[in-house]
Amino acid sequence: MKKFWKIGLSAFLAVGLLAACGQEAKDNKPANEQQTQQEKAQVDEATFPMTITDALGKDITLEAPPEKIVSLIPSNTEILFGLGLNDEIVGVTDNDDYPPEAAEKDKVGGMEYDIEKIIALKPDIVFSHESSMSLSEEAIAQLESAGLKVFVVKNAQDFNETYTTIEQLGRATGKLPEAEKIVANMKAKVEGILTKVKDVEPKKVLVEASDEPDIYTAGNGTFMNAMLEMLNAENVAVDGDNWYKIDAEQIIAKNPDVIVVTYHYVPDILTKIPKRAGFDTINAVKNNAIVQVDESTTSRQGPRLAEGLEELAKAIYPEVFK
Repeated sequence: MKKFWKIGLSAFLAVGLLAACGQEAKDNKPANEQQTQQEKAQVDEATFPMTITDALGKDITLEAPPEKIVSLIPSNTEILFGLGLNDEIVGVTDNDDYPPEAAEKDKVGGMEYDIEKIIALKPDIVFSHESSMSLSEEAIAQLESAGLKVFVVKNAQDFNETYTTIEQLGRATGKLPEAEKIVANMKAKVEGILTKVKDVEPKKVLVEASDEPDIYTAGNGTFMNAMLEMLNAENVAVDGDNWYKIDAEQIIAKNPDVIVVTYHYVPDILTKIPKRAGFDTINAVKNNAIVQVDESTTSRQGPRLAEGLEELAKAIYPEVFK
């Protein structure tokens, strides 16, 4: 058995929008509507034993609420802690930095999964994620061959799918009421944000996820693009798909009103960007509208995503949130 399975550092940039597939219903309802109804049906009941279906269509039967849980991605970890499962969580990744209690849990790898350690923790269920399947498929196979139950969480593409994910994890862990409360609070916050930006004059926005020479931005099919659309903002990079590399010359030509920076690994990045060749002609530079946001809250599909939406809204329309 291989002890480690490597997880690439740039996975968040490489993972594309996964295509949904499904058979046509007898009543000819659209496939996405069928999926929504199926997902809702899965969270309507929270009694054990239960059978849950993951993002890959795999059925997993749980006889009782899991007493030992391992999470393989930060967004899952945030949801599980939000559900009040501190005692049940026995393992998380090295990348899990929220809530602070996550630091107290056994680490099962960051850029690598320690398969033997995960097995030794004897979890009742392991929560993986669809976004990393191209890199973790073999690791999951090893865990399942050892008799562990691995549930692959859907890579949500918008807030509604995030709500479903939270409720689904709540149902699987016997915490559906807690999940419903989280979702209700998120919906209320989102509604308040969208009300404030409903009548704003749309601004052109570029989201920058890494520094030059390899500048990556959020294109069509990303959660970030979905949030920009919610906020009545124009994503200047929407002509590309997923997270893709964009040239400085393209940014200059697109002339965004706002540049949103989602990374923090470059010191003084907000003063560095305006000094790039030719950037002095960009409206965002002229108007000092280069803003850094928290990468975790604006990207992790969990309870803090509504806070991330608010932070993004304030970055784009500060005048509305004075």
